[in-house]
Amino acid sequence: MKKGILLGTVIFLALVSLSYAQQEPPKGELHGSVDLTFTSKYVWRGFDIYDDKSAIHPSIDLDLFGTGFGVNVTAHRANSGEFENGERWDYMLYYYGSLFNEEPYATNYRLAYVYYNYPDMSAHKTTSIDLQELQAVLAWPKLLPVKGLVPAYVLVKLWPTNSGTMVGARSPSGGTASGFAHIIMLDYALPIICPFTNIERNLNLHTEAVYNDGVGPNGANVDHDWSNAVFGVSTNFEITENIVFTPGIFHQITMDKSVNDDKDETWVSLGLKYKF
Repeated sequence: MKKGILLGTVIFLALVSLSYAQQEPPKGELHGSVDLTFTSKYVWRGFDIYDDKSAIHPSIDLDLFGTGFGVNVTAHRANSGEFENGERWDYMLYYYGSLFNEEPYATNYRLAYVYYNYPDMSAHKTTSIDLQELQAVLAWPKLLPVKGLVPAYVLVKLWPTNSGTMVGARSPSGGTASGFAHIIMLDYALPIICPFTNIERNLNLHTEAVYNDGVGPNGANVDHDWSNAVFGVSTNFEITENIVFTPGIFHQITMDKSVNDDKDETWVSLGLKYKF
């Protein structure tokens, strides 16, 4: 298998996990999860990465002994042979916690550093399109009067690992990967009775809007504007105590053609996670 066995930083689509109150693992114990997710398209912050082709996203996430620190490795690979150079590995180191737990403005947060590595393009620094990112995720689980309705905000600072590359100063479009992005999210855990199993579960409704402050991860010259909005619904099926299957469907409204000049996007996500 090219580049060896996929080791498994999140779908960074793990942003939503901070929207809900977290139960911290016992101190001194290592916890985590291994996940394999299939998507019918890979749409990342408005960009259609593999041109409507499906992709797989294996990942591993480790909570480091209840210290608040964690590491995550996520791979993104198209199920089509024409996108080998677009295979990406995300390596994340993060710290999470909470503030003001007894107040209506209780805040869950995660601070992270992410290295985006494109292994087929990293042989030389002039051909490398590797990226780095700092991100802050804030969620307020008690702020709104409706239980399970949680607003969140994500601040992203992205920049090229090597400035003199196709995602930096050598971009033919004159754009750059360097800049900020702002993501505003709203999630609602809607309790329902499953019509198939007659078991109560949550239907997770997700919305987000992205303001792209000139960030083009592929070196594109993008506008400083609201780029896209995403609406999605998913739910969790607990196959066993440690194995969870998560199907979901998502739709993106594209508001800025400099980010996605194709069309609005709709895709399906199927995830299988083992927790330990």
